[in-house]
Amino acid sequence: MKKYTNKGVQEFIEKLERTDPVKHQIVEASREIVFKNFPKVEERMMYGGILFSLDEDFGGVFAYKNHVSFEFSIGFKFKDPDHLLEGNGKFRRHLKMKTLQEVETKKLDFFVKQAPIID
Repeated sequence: MKKYTNKGVQEFIEKLERTDPVKHQIVEASREIVFKNFPKVEERMMYGGILFSLDEDFGGVFAYKNHVSFEFSIGFKFKDPDHLLEGNGKFRRHLKMKTLQEVETKKLDFFVKQAPIID
């Protein structure tokens, strides 16, 4: 896993590890997918979660009371053949994950790969 370059991200992850190990695993698995696909991605804390950006912000991962959500800034443009994305706002779409297994079953990697390349 990539080392932390943002102190706020590191503190967020460390606190989550102490307070909610399942959510910690989901957040770390999500980060791993992002960095595997985009090694030069930048991350920072905003809106209570971790935002990811290349030239622009393209998504973020947030730990809520009952789930972890990966939010995609322009998810409305994504290919979603299995109708896994949630949300009906103008642009954003998200995946809700309650277990580590859902990182895979909800195909986070498939959607992350689309995130920063949509025109």
